Amino acid sequence: MASTRGDSSALLVTVTYGNEKHNLQVVSQKEDGQPTVHDMALLIEQVTGVPISFQKLIYKGKSLKEMEQPLSTFGVKSGCKVMLIGKRNSPEEEMELKKLKDLEKSVEQIAKKIEEVNNELGGIQKGFLAKNLQTEALNQLDKRIKGTAEQFMKILEQIDAIILPENFSDSKQKKKGLVKKVQAFLAQCDTVEGSIGQEMDKLHSKNMALAE
Repeated sequence: MASTRGDSSALLVTVTYGNEKHNLQVVSQKEDGQPTVHDMALLIEQVTGVPISFQKLIYKGKSLKEMEQPLSTFGVKSGCKVMLIGKRNSPEEEMELKKLKDLEKSVEQIAKKIEEVNNELGGIQKGFLAKNLQTEALNQLDKRIKGTAEQFMKILEQIDAIILPENFSDSKQKKKGLVKKVQAFLAQCDTVEGSIGQEMDKLHSKNMALAE
């Protein structure tokens, strides 16, 4: 039901930008919330390419600055027109942003591997695998998670190699966010590697006990 409720509070707004016109359906990012200025600004960024930080949104001569406020606070209803003033990024910055977005896609692909290893490890922990196969399986998982961490390290190096001029504020923000994302995934790799190590130790202890 959540999505239909979300749709009922959607606002249909026409945004004019120079001689462009965009009809947008603005919905709240929060379930059961009202669409905010920020929700609209995000959509506008997608359709016009004008970054949020460069947008000046005008409705009935007033500037919509309070990003977290619901649009209804400013009297914006379905069918209203909002004017956008602002410049798109320079082609040079767009190129840097594209590089960062491509790296972000790679990061998301690599992150799936953590989940796969984690799921397989969960299966071993629950005893879904015959005891005699567990050591080999854990060794394989250990190799895979280490390989995944290496891929993340390489991506960090690539991000680090992107040198941005001071005025590329959007790219700088994107770069910062991406570094944080990769670091968080690296921390997850560490955690998984630790869990695999614990399982190996348990197995080793059991085997030692059986051997005695």
